[in-house]
Amino acid sequence: MSHIIDMKDIVKQYYIGTPNELTVLRGLSFAVEEGEFVSIVGQSGSGKSTLMNIIGALDHPTTGSYLLGGEDIHSMTGNKLSDIRNRRIGFVFQTFNLIPRTSALKNVELPMLYGGMSGGKRTARAKELLDLVGMADRMKHQPNELSGGQKQRVAIARAMANDPDIILADEPTGALDSETGRLVMDIFHRLHREQGKTIVLITHNPELALETERVITISDGSITGDRARDANAVGDDGESGEGGSRESA
Repeated sequence: MSHIIDMKDIVKQYYIGTPNELTVLRGLSFAVEEGEFVSIVGQSGSGKSTLMNIIGALDHPTTGSYLLGGEDIHSMTGNKLSDIRNRRIGFVFQTFNLIPRTSALKNVELPMLYGGMSGGKRTARAKELLDLVGMADRMKHQPNELSGGQKQRVAIARAMANDPDIILADEPTGALDSETGRLVMDIFHRLHREQGKTIVLITHNPELALETERVITISDGSITGDRARDANAVGDDGESGEGGSRESA
């Protein structure tokens, strides 16, 4: 397996050179292999959201290197970064980020529209993806006509639109009740198991993190734990067994 995410000595600072200088990330180094299901867990203020923005090519580190699929993010132009975010990374957010007054079908089509896919092809794929997440019967509904769990399933379908290398999920069950959150996590497990997707889950919930193959814990901007599980320790229903520890990559 090859590394799809490779971060070395990542530092993120704000207000550099001022009395308010703030260091949020303090030299993080880790790698994620293709096809891994990894969680990054930490409490509010730990730096996990800042790290998510860097993984998602939404922000640059102050110092350090980030290779995405072997390509140096630092060297990319704005247009190239936009293309990376559209084609290689599928985002799933706690707040869903669906376009209001637009059907579920059109929401899922949007990344493919930006990617230049023809109308017929993108509609067919959007329908296929909505069926995959159990939303085929709601494809004509607008977000205000959907429950929170239904919105998140549409968001997952949208994240899969351009068949990305990575699904980056930021607190995807944070706005959902436990039963609905379970349904959403089951979809992630299925995408990982059946399609081999690399999934990076950002969460403050240690129990949710334990469903993944590997848990990276951060606190005060530093990695304080990197624990991998046995290949067979995480079941199809998200139940996990005993695992072992590993060195940070």
